[in-house]
Amino acid sequence: MEDDLPAVQLIEIATSSAPLTERARGLLEKLAEFVPSDATWLALANPRSNVHTTVGSTGLDRPVLDYLERPAVAREIQLAGIKRASPPPSLVQLPIPADELPTWSECLIPAGFHQGLGVPLSEPGGPYLGMLTLLFSRQPPSPAMRDRLSQLSPMIARGVSPMRSLLATARLVRGATAGALLYEDGTTYPLDGLQDHSLLAAASPVVAIARKTLLAGHVYQSFMWPTRRVPASTTHMRITVLAATEAPDFVLGALLLTPDADCRGLTPRELQVLGLLVDGRSNQQIATRLAVATRTVAAHVEHLLDKLGAPSRTLAAVLAEREGCYVPPLPGAPMRHDSCWVCPS
Repeated sequence: MEDDLPAVQLIEIATSSAPLTERARGLLEKLAEFVPSDATWLALANPRSNVHTTVGSTGLDRPVLDYLERPAVAREIQLAGIKRASPPPSLVQLPIPADELPTWSECLIPAGFHQGLGVPLSEPGGPYLGMLTLLFSRQPPSPAMRDRLSQLSPMIARGVSPMRSLLATARLVRGATAGALLYEDGTTYPLDGLQDHSLLAAASPVVAIARKTLLAGHVYQSFMWPTRRVPASTTHMRITVLAATEAPDFVLGALLLTPDADCRGLTPRELQVLGLLVDGRSNQQIATRLAVATRTVAAHVEHLLDKLGAPSRTLAAVLAEREGCYVPPLPGAPMRHDSCWVCPS
């Protein structure tokens, strides 16, 4: 089992409950025992631009780190084919000479580094996460070092994956069957171990609402969304939005779907009216939004107040937000029930 010791020790760090920066530091310190180098750079990539954000490093000054986080460096990584290479190539094996790569000629060589290994990070079957780079002053890395780094890099990826910390939080949401990571640009990626769902697609109004919530600085939100199984029969899913607390800025959080949710017996229309109450709308505004009579809205409000046990519409709105018992209006869109975004479960 001696040959497995590096992997076992890295996995222990990767799966610990320590914050991301502490895990990254621990991973690099342990890696140095098995694959020694003069400096290391561990960075995650924005999935849209691939600009890299440092999550851990050793032996590198701040100006060097600032340089490595430039968009031009991400383009060089793409140009050199490092994201597709396995095992990781050394500097002399790149298809482009080092003196033709500005990252080396303008930054790393002047900083005293003349050799390097770069390995792309990804979890098995997952997307590209970022880069782990080992830098050397003079001595070129051996083939054995390259092979070892290639073998150990999945454990490094596991320890810094934005999905990891959110998965732990997502498991606290009982009954959730589908989920996705939500990125700052509105794109999504399925959460490991949970199903995908059409409501998690980037074009979904649920994703738009979740993104607005997280960009506003909220760490948690829960609400309902209709899913029509058969004509004239509408059930609801519970949508849970969780902010990412330790991931890079480009990861906003996670979006979870729990099927067949119920809120105190409120009807689909009452959930919709309640959402507009939470949004601060008057009965007249709700009537206009739903294209119904004002007296119809008043009747819905009376019924939902009774079901919630709330003496006023203000307290009903507070209770609805606390329990997630409402269907939020989509900003700028008509909220006619027959035009809601509905998807088969």
